[in-house]
Amino acid sequence: MLSIRRTNLGGMSVASRHVMGTGIVIGALALTLIALLIPVRSFGGRTAAAAPAPAPAVATSPAPGSASADDDGAGVMNTAFGPLTPQDREFVRKVRLAGLWELPAGKQAQERGTRKSVRTAGEHLVEGHTELDRRVLEVGEALGVELPDRPSGQQQAWLDQLDRAQGATYERLFVQLLRRAHGKVFTLVAQVRAQTRNSVVRELATDANTTVLDHIAVLEASGLVDFEGLADSPPAAAPPTAARPADPSPTATRPRK
Repeated sequence: MLSIRRTNLGGMSVASRHVMGTGIVIGALALTLIALLIPVRSFGGRTAAAAPAPAPAVATSPAPGSASADDDGAGVMNTAFGPLTPQDREFVRKVRLAGLWELPAGKQAQERGTRKSVRTAGEHLVEGHTELDRRVLEVGEALGVELPDRPSGQQQAWLDQLDRAQGATYERLFVQLLRRAHGKVFTLVAQVRAQTRNSVVRELATDANTTVLDHIAVLEASGLVDFEGLADSPPAAAPPTAARPADPSPTATRPRK
């Protein structure tokens, strides 16, 4: 009996040890799991808030709203003559616009100019822009560029000023307005000629460069250009006559060699 009890007691002790060991293991696992979950729940919100937001994607082309005033927003177009950029199209349109007001201004100078140098300048304007206008119409059709058919509001205002001016005032205003306009477009012509990858636009820029440079030279040859007045703001009226001769003769205004 005693041996049986001891055996049973020993058996019970072994079982108890197994049960207790299992309980300890389970309890340890539970404590470990709790320890892992508590930091995540407590600080998860802070971790998410501190994480930096993903960087925005880099745009490969400017958004429509960021286009410049002269950019038609159509981007670069593929043509049979090479890529056609917004700057190319702006240039083609400005060549057309130049002819729409400089051609009638040249005709007017041929009729109203009292100086031979002013009439000669008008003659060069008519000849140059007649040919350049023919070329730009061909280019516009070949490239599918829609061209204006009337001067801009500012250009029309310049023509209106010339209509109202008389005599020496008219001649000085004519020379100053046209010289300033040619100086502005000359910068764009040079830039397009150097950068364009479109062969048709390049040829037009070459022709325009020759024409504009000729017009600048013949306008300056009149001796009436006020170089200090070639600022961004066009002259609203002719310079005061008291500051310069009323009507110098062609000989007196001829550039010295």
